[in-house]
Amino acid sequence: MTDFRISEAARLIGVSDDTVRRWAADGLLDARDDASGRRIVSGASLARRAIELAPTGDDDSPVRRSARNRFTGIVTGVERSGLVAQVSLQCGPNRVVSLMTSEALDDLRIEVGSRATALVKATTVIIETERR
Repeated sequence: MTDFRISEAARLIGVSDDTVRRWAADGLLDARDDASGRRIVSGASLARRAIELAPTGDDDSPVRRSARNRFTGIVTGVERSGLVAQVSLQCGPNRVVSLMTSEALDDLRIEVGSRATALVKATTVIIETERR
């Protein structure tokens, strides 16, 4: 089973160390001391908590979408070059970059500081893990 130190767990789900400690104290995360006496939480309980905290995807839109990967954040950069534009979003700890036409940029009225949601539907998703 994978375990994480408090600081690692906090960084993974985008909360403070104190929040993770509080969740552990409240029984929302399975925590124990490791052989070195450091507090750790189980990866499985952290995964369950992340799912509980995740947005449900329910919105008021009458449109149904096949894309399930939605990242809402703030526009941090807009670069226009002729017919194309690049838009950067900061969505919590994740940076998402989109290429679009300049016409779409204008239609969406995107500017730095705007709130926006990136919908991602990828044919290839590569997952990395650390070697053990």
